[in-house]
Amino acid sequence: MALSPLNQRRWRNFRRNGRAFWSLMIFIVVFGASLFAEFIANDKPILVQYHGSFYAPIFKFYPETEFGGDFKTEAIYRDPEVKCLIVTGGLEACFDEPEALIEDAQDGVIDGEEIQKGWAIWPPIPYSFDTPVERPGAAPLPPNGQNWLGTDDTKRDVLARVIYGFRLSVLFTLIVTTIGSIIGIVAGAVQGYFGGTIDLIMQRFMEIWSSTPQIYVIIILFSILPRSFWLLVFITVLFGWMSLVGVVRAEFLRARNLEYVRAAKALGVSNITIMFRHMLPNAMVATLTMLPFIVTGTISLLAGLDFLGFGLPSSSPSLGELTLQAKQNLQAPWLAFTAFFTFALMLSLLIFIFEGVRDAFDPRKTFQ
Repeated sequence: MALSPLNQRRWRNFRRNGRAFWSLMIFIVVFGASLFAEFIANDKPILVQYHGSFYAPIFKFYPETEFGGDFKTEAIYRDPEVKCLIVTGGLEACFDEPEALIEDAQDGVIDGEEIQKGWAIWPPIPYSFDTPVERPGAAPLPPNGQNWLGTDDTKRDVLARVIYGFRLSVLFTLIVTTIGSIIGIVAGAVQGYFGGTIDLIMQRFMEIWSSTPQIYVIIILFSILPRSFWLLVFITVLFGWMSLVGVVRAEFLRARNLEYVRAAKALGVSNITIMFRHMLPNAMVATLTMLPFIVTGTISLLAGLDFLGFGLPSSSPSLGELTLQAKQNLQAPWLAFTAFFTFALMLSLLIFIFEGVRDAFDPRKTFQ
């Protein structure tokens, strides 16, 4: 669908803002890669070929018996015995000397006999966010060729946790910001457009609601209820939707008596059309000005709750929990550096992008 002349001008303005445009490109690449985290960092193969059949362990449960093992539980693909069963076609000798047979199977012949050789395609990082790393030494372990960013205090690969944690943080922020902004814009538009009693009642309600301590409520609820991603989203939106109400209300109060609004009313245009088709675009610059603060505040809130232990479930990959580990393990500086640079990259990119969007919507700004 072709863009309108107005939106084409906005896109040109955004494109000419080099910092915002390249931040968007970098963010798309990084976030896009994190959306496929299971293909980048996982303790399961992406694809397995065994006896002429293909298996996708990332998407489906396969018991060990499927590959000639003894157990009906899910196959532990990193186990040498399971690896041996796959590459040798299920030889029983794998239970005695798996590593030797894996090397012999590279030629497709074992003890002079041809075998039906299988194979597996592994992700670049053979660990998921909760996979324990088999390395000697006391955790946390420093970076090496096996773990590029080292391990945390429970011997989990830090790079894998950063990839999954980055995706989780950005998704949480985008969901909360989108839902909260929609609610806040609608509430501010209704207040500013109608004014009077509606505005008075909603203002008094917001004063009472905004005085409720959000952090304490979340801590109390998560002490009673089981922690979950969507519950945290719901609670955050419940208290965070008021961020945009003030600026939208002010813009609508200013514009509701302008000539174009009065003319639209005289022509019989509906209130909803006037509010969201004619008045809202003029309020977008002030609205978008607040978005970088909302985004950074949401990310900081999630990281702070995880740091305190009242955020996402403990099994979730969390950048806030990584920060807590950095505080508790000062002898492992790679944890602190990883947490710092991850937050710095994520916040900087998002702020630059939203600043570019804000300037693109501002008719007074142009870029050479």
